[in-house]
Amino acid sequence: MPELNFEVIGAEAVAYSATPLLAFKLRITNADPNEVVQSVALRCQLQIEATHRKYGAQEQERLLDLFGEPERWSRTLRAMLWTHASTNVPQFQNSIVVDLPVACTFDFNVAAAKYFAGLDDGEVPLNLMFSGTIFYDQDDHGLQIEQIPWDREAKYRLPVRVWKEMIDIYYPNSAWLCLRRDVFEKLSQYKMARGIPTWEEAIESIIPAPEIKTADEAEITIEGNLPS
Repeated sequence: MPELNFEVIGAEAVAYSATPLLAFKLRITNADPNEVVQSVALRCQLQIEATHRKYGAQEQERLLDLFGEPERWSRTLRAMLWTHASTNVPQFQNSIVVDLPVACTFDFNVAAAKYFAGLDDGEVPLNLMFSGTIFYDQDDHGLQIEQIPWDREAKYRLPVRVWKEMIDIYYPNSAWLCLRRDVFEKLSQYKMARGIPTWEEAIESIIPAPEIKTADEAEITIEGNLPS
């Protein structure tokens, strides 16, 4: 009976796909190097182990929507489900390296997308948990079927750079925002009524401008803060 072990040896962006896609390079090794595995219907759940890395001040600010104020992170920072993936592994003996395609999204309504976008650099600690079905031949018994045990896992630290490179391929200098249809219609009416040519300018027109104090106001503020 095959006993499979899994190791992620790398990850890269897939350049030409219908949707943003990462390919995880997955090495699968059978404990019996002489046994032939006919195929594997492999499934994988990917979790982000958010507690296993440090965060800079700017990252903490961007992740406020996910985890709240940094002083509460001891209670709110936790592992989160990223996504599920699957692939079919062809026949092999001893070991094989295959691509595990992982579809990604830049929808900021999805927690994982918010998390990735909030990071500057470094690595994202991942836990890949495997399941699925193994097909193999056993002596004169013909084709056999075995389930992958639920304890099959692999740790991997995904470079933030790889995720950002993928997003830059599919959304260069842009971000994807999903709005409720009624909100979009209001924004569309606002844009047309004012003759605003682009969506960016429409949104910028309703964002409050930052307060800029004059020199006199700044002097008054400074004097007011000085001890008497």
